[in-house]
Amino acid sequence: MRTIGLLGGMSWESSAQYYRLINQETQRRLGGTHSARSVMVSVDFAEIEALQHAGDWDALTDAMIAAALQAERGGAQLLVICTNTMHRMADAAQDAVAIPLLHIADPVGRAIAAQGLTRVGLLGTAFTMEQPFLRDRLQRNFGLEVITPDSGDRSDVHRIIYGELVRGVVTEPSRARYRTIMQRLADQGAQAIILGCTEIMLLVDQSDSPVPLFDTTTLHALAAVEAALAEGGA
Repeated sequence: MRTIGLLGGMSWESSAQYYRLINQETQRRLGGTHSARSVMVSVDFAEIEALQHAGDWDALTDAMIAAALQAERGGAQLLVICTNTMHRMADAAQDAVAIPLLHIADPVGRAIAAQGLTRVGLLGTAFTMEQPFLRDRLQRNFGLEVITPDSGDRSDVHRIIYGELVRGVVTEPSRARYRTIMQRLADQGAQAIILGCTEIMLLVDQSDSPVPLFDTTTLHALAAVEAALAEGGA
């Protein structure tokens, strides 16, 4: 099994889920007491969050490149960025290292396309919902039409992520708010909804949605195991 490099801490709440899912899937596939070979470079999310809200994407790119290089030096043979938003600089991180980076949009796009779906809603941080880096990749590589909530709903989705979920806070009012927003996306023709922030899985699951949910955290983690176990490279 190749060693998975995890770029985490963004937030540590979702990075913990990556570690759990990757090791559970490795044990399921290999049996016994097997666990995944991995290294994690975990950043201080307070620093990352401040740069995100300041719009300093150059500094964030430098931070992701440094983390990717550190993981590679630590023995990683493939990379996983454990956050959707920071995939804005996935290409820069990939260009900086000699090992493959598994983009979070790809296993999600494959899973949706395999179900024959073409119009999907996207929930995530304001950066992920409003900037094109994730949406464009899904459209270009998988032919998906991606819709997002209106501005008021986007603001609430973002506020709950940064004000609650990254701190491990899960409340019923926030779950109810997400349910309403997901229903509105379905009413607008979304055949499915992408949970496009790695913390959203902490708040809602399939029972909260009128249409299928595609959780980026779970799909990305399972794809990392698939790549690590694949013969002939990731």
